[in-house]
This record gives sequence, structure tokens and C-alpha cells, in this order.
Amino acid sequence: MLQQALSRLFPADSVAREDGFLEGLNAAFSELTAPERVEYALEMLPGTHMLSSSFGAQAAVMLHMVTRARPRIPVVLIDTGYLFAETYQFVDQLTERLQLNLKVFRSDVSGAWQETRFGKLWQQGLRGINQYNQLNKRRPMDQALKELAVGTWFSGLRRQQSASRAAVPPIALQSGRFKVHPIYDWTDRDVGRYLRQHSLPYHPLWEKGFLSIGDWHTTRSLAEAGSVEGMRFFGIKRECGLHEE
Repeated sequence: MLQQALSRLFPADSVAREDGFLEGLNAAFSELTAPERVEYALEMLPGTHMLSSSFGAQAAVMLHMVTRARPRIPVVLIDTGYLFAETYQFVDQLTERLQLNLKVFRSDVSGAWQETRFGKLWQQGLRGINQYNQLNKRRPMDQALKELAVGTWFSGLRRQQSASRAAVPPIALQSGRFKVHPIYDWTDRDVGRYLRQHSLPYHPLWEKGFLSIGDWHTTRSLAEAGSVEGMRFFGIKRECGLHEE
């Protein structure tokens, strides 16, 4: 039934202009389990399919779930050059264990060269942080999306993660591509249950109170920050821009 309904929605470039199209698609996907959302998206939404991962605290959930359904799906990591040492180790660990088809993208200007030109942008308030994210996250991701000719992008965003993600839908349209959030409605308990069920690890910094993990210079533990919203970018902002239009 659902498959028949979805099949009438394609090709995506034409239906994206129809009133109510995305609302109907989200209503259908909201009734599915997370693994079913992955399966249907892989089957019905246009390729190339891609999974992005920051290899953060709970990243193993999406990496495991999506690659079980599509083992060789490209997994895109944006490497700013300022990730925690534990994050690089976590990347290696999960890449080997899950046999990931890892694709790493970086800025074409090294961190050292950026600091020579601009100083430490992350210490220069909102404007500096935005410039840093544009150079080290948005541009490399744009390159990845273009180079891989991505039509459908899987992401592990969840509504419970922060106030800025409270309205994350099952599926969005971003820059002309489908953006699928299979675990958008999962709680922390759901995540923990999945990790235990499949004997998957949290990021090694999780037990030290790092619930949201990005670059070492703009990430603080919950104890240091005092709130979830303050754990990234000194509380100035929450999102790095990758998941914004």
C-alpha cells in the first residue's frame, strides 16, 4: 500500500513542485519503523544515496542501520582537521568493524593556512564561527554532494537532540535533494537500546560527559557547558550549517 502510494510521487524533480507532496510523504513515513524508513527511502527515493556522519556520540546507530540495508552506500565524513583524537580513532574503529565505504572531504585550505590568513576564527564571535563553518563544513559538504551526484541524503538528526532540531521531519527537501531522517523521533532511550541490541559502541568521549561532539576547540562537556545548548560553539549557536538550507 505504502509502496504504491510512494511510487506515484516520482520523479522527484516534478513532484517537488506539487502542493502537499512532502506532507503526504512525511505522513506515510511517520507510520514506519526506522529500519523500514531506510528500506523504503533506498527503494523509492532517487539515487545516488549517501549517509553523512560526524562520528559523534551515537553515530554507530545510523552507520549500522543504513549499511545493513545498503552495505556499500557512501558514508561522508567532513574532516575539519580539528576533530578530537578520540573521534579519529572512533572513525577507524567503526570503518573497520562495519566495513564502511568511507568518503572523507576537507577544505581545500588547510587549518594552518586558515589561521595564518584569518586567525582563529572560532574565537571571533558569531561571524567568525560562521566563516569557519562555511570554510570547513559547508563547502566540503557541497563538494561531496556534487562529486557523488547525491539525490538522497541520510542523516541521523533527532528531535530530542536540541531545541533547534525539535521540528525535524522524517523527510525534507534541501537544495533540491531528499534529506531522510530515519530516527527523527527516537529518544535517547531508543538509541541506547539499539546500541545494546547490536553491541555497538558510543563515542569514547560519551562517558566523559560529551553528549554532542564536534571540533575540540568548540566542544565542551555537559559539566563544563552547564546545558546541552551550550556544549557547542560556546552557546553562541547550535548548528554548524550542514543541515540548513
